[in-house]
Amino acid sequence: MAVQTIAENTTSSVDLGPAAALSCRECGERFELGPLFACASCFGPLEVAYDLPAGSPEELKKRIEAGPNNIWRYAPLLPVPADVAEKPNINPGFTKLVKADNLARELGVTGGLYVKDDSGNPTHSFKDRVVAIAVEAARAFGFTTLSCSSTGNLAGAVGAAAARAGLRSCVFIPHDLEQGKVVMAAVYGGELVGIEGNYDDVNRFCSELIGDPLGEGWGFVNVNLRPYYGEGSKTLAYEICEQLGWKLPDQIVIPIASGSQLTKIDKGFQELIKLGLVEDRPYKIFGAQAEGCSPVSAAFKAGHDVVRPQKPNTIAKSLAIGNPADGPYVLDIARRTGGAVDDVNDEQVVDAIKLLARTEGIFGETAGGVTLGVTKKLIEAGVIDPTLTTVVLNTGDGLKTLDAVSATSQATATIKPSLDAFRAAGLASA
Repeated sequence: MAVQTIAENTTSSVDLGPAAALSCRECGERFELGPLFACASCFGPLEVAYDLPAGSPEELKKRIEAGPNNIWRYAPLLPVPADVAEKPNINPGFTKLVKADNLARELGVTGGLYVKDDSGNPTHSFKDRVVAIAVEAARAFGFTTLSCSSTGNLAGAVGAAAARAGLRSCVFIPHDLEQGKVVMAAVYGGELVGIEGNYDDVNRFCSELIGDPLGEGWGFVNVNLRPYYGEGSKTLAYEICEQLGWKLPDQIVIPIASGSQLTKIDKGFQELIKLGLVEDRPYKIFGAQAEGCSPVSAAFKAGHDVVRPQKPNTIAKSLAIGNPADGPYVLDIARRTGGAVDDVNDEQVVDAIKLLARTEGIFGETAGGVTLGVTKKLIEAGVIDPTLTTVVLNTGDGLKTLDAVSATSQATATIKPSLDAFRAAGLASA
């Protein structure tokens, strides 16, 4: 185990609430709060370390429950100033946890099946959560331009949040994204730049831009603001537990792109346990990938600790990160909790999107299809226990990925405007 050391410069005048320092996930060295993302000693990733609230769990629960119906109800557990709810922000979160009884019957689940539906966020994906936190860090560090590398949803979230906060935005995407995501990212008035290549090419470009004078004053939410940005995913863990009556789910299935969402949901569960807000008991975390971009799944199945990069080739473009930064940590969490990481092909993704829509009236994007597809696969394989409480994440709106289902989702019939034509089509008694 790495020995934690504390650098002399950990005192900071930056007000980010309970955030105390940045800590290296590998060697434990701590650094002053700032726009840093890699340890100066070992180059490991940095994450936020906290002075969490003191007092009784019941008092903290009451404080949270009295808060706004968005992620700012959890401000005492996030790297944001205490007055964050009073600032111009897109205020995401507290989305529906749908008890999916119809889907449960279809899958043979008897222990309770829930869909955490994050398509209800302001730009219709979970990315609004992470960007909202990153905006507060950008303000604290004096950045004037908000930027990112994105597979689509993040670009839209950054554009919207920057517009609301009065910041300039300039975001970078692969040139061949779904048109719905391109339009949604462009409509907010910031600069949208397509890069010839895949997401990993875009991300490398942004890393170069940070080190160039051209990037002066730019806050890249998923690069130099990444430690703060990632903390937004913890709010999914907080909400799920609160919505379950302050209980941990027995099992949760999470899509994997970079892997950050999965690792931060686990961090959120652990914080709730530490604070006494939920009972400390076992839970299993499962990761879901598309077969055409499944480096973490491949490593898990092979028993490897190293994730070998892949070239993405899948309709699930929001998950198409061939070299996921948090991949090794995902493997650790899946193994530690007794979970697993698996993948499904594009046909299974489409089938799962339609299954969720048909049973629960939720139109998920391709990432949701991946997650439900893997859930179904693991239930059928006996890996996910159907007698336990299970939560499945839908992280975005299907209207962003219409191409995935448009070929098989058309009008049942086209008829003349008469009852005879309706009868002739055989639909009257359908």
